[in-house]
Amino acid sequence: MTTLAHTPCEPCSGNVIPLSYEACQAHLKALPEWQIIEHDGIMKLTRQFTFRNFADAMAFSQRVGNVAEQAGHHPILVTEWGKNTVTWWSHEIKGLHLNDFILAARTDEVAE
Repeated sequence: MTTLAHTPCEPCSGNVIPLSYEACQAHLKALPEWQIIEHDGIMKLTRQFTFRNFADAMAFSQRVGNVAEQAGHHPILVTEWGKNTVTWWSHEIKGLHLNDFILAARTDEVAE
């Protein structure tokens, strides 16, 4: 897996400027399954994961929740039968930060 997952998260306060679209594209190269979406003018990082059943999707949600709690940074998790959609962004800065890409990479690791 990418070394991005092993990069320490940086402190992020409300006075940090969100990453530009170009900077996001550079980080996205390490996360080929993820895509950037824009919702209400805010760039977010999202990916859908598929599973054999609801129990596997729920177990994945718990693993992502554990990653989120450890980092103190929380995504939107939508759990459905056989799939889970994870969306990361930094709420405080209303955009994407390096931490979102780090946590997306860690999400990929717990999906394996």
